[in-house]
Amino acid sequence: MLEIALLGLASFGAGLVDSVVGGGGLIQLPAVFALLPNQTPATLLGTNKLASMFGTTSAAVSYSRRVRVAWSAAAPAAIAAFIASFFGAWTVSKVPADFVRGLLPFVLVAVAVYTFRKKDLGSVHAPLHSGWKEMALAIVLGGVIGFYDGFFGPGTGSFLLFLFVRFFGFDFLGASAAAKVVNVGSNLSALIWFGYSGHLMWQLGLSMAVCQVAGSIVGTRLALKHGTGFVRKLFLTVVSVLIVKTAYTAFLG
Repeated sequence: MLEIALLGLASFGAGLVDSVVGGGGLIQLPAVFALLPNQTPATLLGTNKLASMFGTTSAAVSYSRRVRVAWSAAAPAAIAAFIASFFGAWTVSKVPADFVRGLLPFVLVAVAVYTFRKKDLGSVHAPLHSGWKEMALAIVLGGVIGFYDGFFGPGTGSFLLFLFVRFFGFDFLGASAAAKVVNVGSNLSALIWFGYSGHLMWQLGLSMAVCQVAGSIVGTRLALKHGTGFVRKLFLTVVSVLIVKTAYTAFLG
């Protein structure tokens, strides 16, 4: 019973953080592995993904009601992410992810430094592209991040947020809204994969999902209330924690 309560608390925190800047897996996934040591890793990952799917979907719906979602970019990126995530999940069963694990901390450092130095990055919503150019860029972005999510995964939401700000000219709030839509695509693809292979604890996953949704609602309201400045600060905080976590896993863990 204590394990269920702790998982619920972790899921709430993960939903809150993930709804704003991504990175909720930093909270929920370690809790799942620590509190359920007798389950197989694939089952834990599938159950984690089930809860995350509900939290991400809740955030996407909440943002769409209050923020103008750039569907012309988010929709094709989400479709590409859905397809590519399948290939990523298949590839990880054939190719070790050691190279990505070692490279990830350095990529995150570059993202953090760039965001910190560009003080005005994401402060104004000024889309850079339209029409076919926007769609093509969205498909490439969604495909790359979707493949990464299926293949490895950590920091997917944060990468999406950064890329929408950097390459599409969105502000942090608009980028967060678009990122949630794309993340729904990649999460759904992975969830289908885990469900098909039987690696899901449905009852536990759905109970965690309730807590994820509650945290997501709180996080979305905080983001909408405090705006792009709040999202930017939380983004830098989460990326910093991701750097430490991924570097430890890659070189010491």
